Amino acid sequence: MAKPTFWNRLSDTVGAYRPQLRFALRMTVAGVLALIVAQSLALPLRGLWVVLTAVVVTQMSVGGSLRATVEYIVGTLGGAVYAAAVGLLIPNATAIVHIGVLALTIAPLAFAAALNPNFRVAPFSAVLVLLLSGQLGESPIESAFTRIFEVALGGAIAIAVSLLVFPQRAHSLGVAAAARILERMADVLPELLAGFRRQFGADEIRRIQDDLGRSVIAFQDIAAEARGERLVALAAGPDPAPLSRTLLRLRHDFVMIGRIVMPFSEVFAGRLGPPLGRVGNDASAFLRASATALVRRRHSPPLQTVEASLRDYDAAVTALRNEGFTRALSSGEVERLFALGFALEQLHRNFGDLARCVEERARGLGAKSATSGR
Repeated sequence: MAKPTFWNRLSDTVGAYRPQLRFALRMTVAGVLALIVAQSLALPLRGLWVVLTAVVVTQMSVGGSLRATVEYIVGTLGGAVYAAAVGLLIPNATAIVHIGVLALTIAPLAFAAALNPNFRVAPFSAVLVLLLSGQLGESPIESAFTRIFEVALGGAIAIAVSLLVFPQRAHSLGVAAAARILERMADVLPELLAGFRRQFGADEIRRIQDDLGRSVIAFQDIAAEARGERLVALAAGPDPAPLSRTLLRLRHDFVMIGRIVMPFSEVFAGRLGPPLGRVGNDASAFLRASATALVRRRHSPPLQTVEASLRDYDAAVTALRNEGFTRALSSGEVERLFALGFALEQLHRNFGDLARCVEERARGLGAKSATSGR
């Protein structure tokens, strides 16, 4: 009985880390293949720069590898050409001149890198051209051409491996990441809204906001890689930009709610607590169902239940106002009450945008469910 249990646990572990294991395999294959190709071409330093490039630009997805390769080639090209020009115009006759040339090369390229991320490797490439050209007996121009060729070769190997060895599209990674964000929002929203009935720790709110913020930023990076795949026809499906914007706006809604979370007075907590709790539960169910629909390429879940609970909450607020209870509130409490109403209105609007994003994926990739609530 122990042996099946061990293999089941091993299978579960491998399944949980399958994307990471595939990435590790792709990077290993890219590095080894780059070394074999470089040595067969008798490149300088045993093909060091080819191997480094292949390893550095290999990313989790094909789109990530494409973007990293383009950035690396652009940076290398800019740095190598500039360094070659400086090396030709100012011969390094003395150590002092050599130091000055190095400073003159690095400073403008570092400034360019600060302005444009595509030039992040430009200073590094320029330093290699300047320092290695003399050591290898090459002229600055020869060194520049060699570096550019090695980087292009390493990038080509990395892209080929990304396409052929357990290829992973950024589009599929993005869908999984978006679903995780929606699941996390579904867990968090009822807790946040419960903070208007009982005390909610500031540290916990900060932790929730930071966690959601990091997740949304990471998704935006994946969405950029997915757009690159669509440009070169490596992935089908809708543009991830609308989903990225929707998740960012939803995250802003959570920030807004988190900033005003504080228990209502006893009367307001008693009257508004139950309908606000239903809003949290129904909105959570909608977010969770949307996450499932994204992954399984199904139609968007219906919004009617969320809209009904929001109407009940608005009716409870209106009843309190008509009965005159809001007159006894302080200005700060009134502001919080109206801010919560505005945040819930924005949440509802962004839920509609989320539903459209889910529908676009269902229509673009083939819906598996014939039911739609919209």
